[in-house]
Amino acid sequence: MRGLQEFCETGVISAGRMRAVDANAMALGVSSLQLMENAGAGLAGVARYYGPDRVLVLCGRGNNGGDGCVAARHLHRECEVTVLVMGARGGAGAGQNAGIAMATAEGDRNLSVLASCGVPVIDVPCAENLPACSELFEEADVIIDAMLGTGSSGPLREPYATAVMMANRSPAPVLAADVPTAGIVPDRICAFHRAKSEGAAVIDIGIPIEAECCTGPGDLSLVLRKDADAHKGAGGEVLIIGGGPYQGAPYLAGMAALRGGADIVRIATPHLLPCPDLIVEQLEGGIIGPEHLSRLAGLAREADVVVVGCGLGKNSHDVVASLAPACKKAVFDADALRRPLPAAVECIYTPHAGEFARMFGTHLTNDIMERARAVRREAGPGVVLAKGPTDIVSDGERVRFNRTGTPAMTVGGTGDILAGLVGALFCRLDAFDAACIGAHACGLAGEACAGEGDGLAATDLLRTLPGVLYDR
Repeated sequence: MRGLQEFCETGVISAGRMRAVDANAMALGVSSLQLMENAGAGLAGVARYYGPDRVLVLCGRGNNGGDGCVAARHLHRECEVTVLVMGARGGAGAGQNAGIAMATAEGDRNLSVLASCGVPVIDVPCAENLPACSELFEEADVIIDAMLGTGSSGPLREPYATAVMMANRSPAPVLAADVPTAGIVPDRICAFHRAKSEGAAVIDIGIPIEAECCTGPGDLSLVLRKDADAHKGAGGEVLIIGGGPYQGAPYLAGMAALRGGADIVRIATPHLLPCPDLIVEQLEGGIIGPEHLSRLAGLAREADVVVVGCGLGKNSHDVVASLAPACKKAVFDADALRRPLPAAVECIYTPHAGEFARMFGTHLTNDIMERARAVRREAGPGVVLAKGPTDIVSDGERVRFNRTGTPAMTVGGTGDILAGLVGALFCRLDAFDAACIGAHACGLAGEACAGEGDGLAATDLLRTLPGVLYDR
């Protein structure tokens, strides 16, 4: 995987995506404590730029506050530092400083170190405690805002609102750790790894390139469980169109869509197979033809996502091309991957190397970086999920690599499972994320049931998919 720098994303990153990258880094062996140490040390380095004699660190009780505690420890070597820990008491309960606790184990651990270093730490559970700290705000040479990070939302509560007001009134420059607390006016935003807002200065905290360029367990956090009051259909409705020469393929895709979280799955196919979990729209004849177009278009308009191509055969492509504009979202697989390329309003293409060559006239080489360049070049406006020992996903700008899977998955039908799974995820995610997470989860499901050798059947993946996606 050398050369991944070429595919690193730049610019502003969303809070959800950043949490996924953090989790991927930890899965690669970089601990959350390491990330916190690097973030806090980098923050202290920016504070030193101002040559302060007195630094006031405003900490929340989460990981953002832990970053502030690390910065305080580093700065304490050369200047006077005071830490205010805001918000209601509680948290991990280990290694407390004068009875103060943080809400995360990592933050609590770094808070406890401050007691050993002699850094003054003041507990501020409510706004009424802050007036006694007014001199700290007035006399500070630098204020570090490490109160609320990327996970915060909703109206600002006390004592945070009062602390923000006092920081804004102070003559001291304010450095915001990663994301400014709502309402605060920072002189500089010190973003960790990637900027979360325009104009932020980025601090490298040692996240491996692979954590962002490759799929990982953090990506699965983007797949949300249904709400407790969810109703039928909340997971989306998927229509599978396929069958003809290969009868079982659309049923495998349909069951995978159910296992991926879709609530209603319809199969439009010439062949009726007993499968009580699926709604079968049986089409007359042996293959899907022009006479079915009107009925299929009506079904496609009602569906959230349409998956086309599984077991279809090459003689139905004119129907696919004509049907595509009726689809809001579509996943095109197998025999749908022919010229002219079908194009829905939003679409995902899932070719293997041979189908990629048939679609674009480009043969994918064994060089993984060359393959990635080719996929990126051909992708857009649809997303391309190029299947292989390492899957490559691109929307024409971003590129993501998926390294999960096993050689046992070369068995027939696993591609149909992937197409149905991606279709289900596409109901609730954007095209790029649905393709990336579908490839990752399908590979993990195969690993979970492959055991020590061959002998895997495509239906085996259906057992393990829900656990891979939702047991977190």
